[in-house]
Amino acid sequence: MSYPDSNTQPAAMTAVELVSAYAAGTLSPVEATEAILEAIAARDGEVNAYCLVDPDRALVQAKDSEARWNSGYARGLLDGVPISIKDIFLTEGWPTRRGSTSVDPSGPWQVDSPVTARLREDGMVFLGKTTTPEIAWKGVTDSPLTGITRNPVDPTTTSGGSSGGSAAAVAAGMGPVSVGTDGGGSIRIPAAFCGIVGFKPTHGRVPLYPASPFGPLAHAGPMTRTVEDAALLMDILALPDPRDPTALPPTVATFRGQISREVRGLTVAYSPTLGYAQVDPEVAAIVDSAVRRLADAELRVIATDPGFEDPRDAFEVLWAAGAATMLAKFPDGAREKVDTGLRTVWERGETVSAVDYLDARAVAAQLGITMGAFHDTYDLLITPTMPITAFEAGHDVPPGSGLDGWPQWTPFTYPFNMTQQPAISIPAGKTAAGLPVGLQIIGPRHSDDLVLAVARYAEHVLG
Repeated sequence: MSYPDSNTQPAAMTAVELVSAYAAGTLSPVEATEAILEAIAARDGEVNAYCLVDPDRALVQAKDSEARWNSGYARGLLDGVPISIKDIFLTEGWPTRRGSTSVDPSGPWQVDSPVTARLREDGMVFLGKTTTPEIAWKGVTDSPLTGITRNPVDPTTTSGGSSGGSAAAVAAGMGPVSVGTDGGGSIRIPAAFCGIVGFKPTHGRVPLYPASPFGPLAHAGPMTRTVEDAALLMDILALPDPRDPTALPPTVATFRGQISREVRGLTVAYSPTLGYAQVDPEVAAIVDSAVRRLADAELRVIATDPGFEDPRDAFEVLWAAGAATMLAKFPDGAREKVDTGLRTVWERGETVSAVDYLDARAVAAQLGITMGAFHDTYDLLITPTMPITAFEAGHDVPPGSGLDGWPQWTPFTYPFNMTQQPAISIPAGKTAAGLPVGLQIIGPRHSDDLVLAVARYAEHVLG
């Protein structure tokens, strides 16, 4: 089968387009999977988005899906759509090493996390596992185990992190969709840097197992090329799993059924800096322009800050405590082998007392109260996703910046992990150098459907 139009190349198609082609009989899951595996073979040597690719397993799943489509009975919403999985989620039959040389790959690996269980039940095709910094601890993606993951837009720059492998895979055409985790921006940071869609739903909306040591900061969600694909994937990921006692009850309506709802006339707050962030002037101009276009498209945009101070100190206490909790379970000798920056966080976490931790949780709780009151007036909050564009790969902070930690250059993301609110990054434009800039849309807790609907509308307006 030939594909004369580049837009119909299977590796360039969205999940929705692939399912439509399967249903029409113009493309099979096997053909789509073969094309994407070819793209991985051609591109991933430069990008390093995958830490594991399993063509044999993918093609077996694709052939099973093809048989279902041929019989007229697709198993699920995205049956036969190839997907990559961040190497944080347990996946039966594959090691989950979390970017660490201290994790024994021999297993046994006999359990699916809720995320991978739901994807498997839906009939999706598993391409492989994507890279992550060690235990997903920072906002860029490199590790002692897998090396540096690069941005397919400009391979001299970072893909962001910690779901950088997933973002790079989707942006490079090495799979239409992926699933990542987000404890401080780890879906939204790389989505912004790589120019894709990344959605962090309300905490508990996507069940997790085993429980994350980062506790209520931890979220999981879709990474896609379109908001529609993200909504479809959410309808799969948000199905219940009894292994997560903090999971939310099933939704009443589907996300895919809500993304076309009327959103014109909503009152949207626009905060260019949250009152404290320093933003690159070119990034600020691109986001300002995007917001003006949304205002012209009948969203009622009001420039205002939500009224809280930078909660970075409290976030870093919570983050260090979570990292130390996980790393304490690593084998003897791990301290000398882990990422040097992670070792520093580990050591700090060991000094955090119960009182320190509860004080930080109190800051997070007050932040949630502040945002709850804010959303009594404003339906949504829009900010830049990132104050900067992707910087040189292989560094934890922009070279020459004088910064000493990744939370210093991610001021727009981690506050909304502390509040557990849904937040999405969509492309807002590109700089003169061609680097993507992201727009972040944040809603009240449990308003995941609204955030997706406004993101879909914004995606249409911004083109």
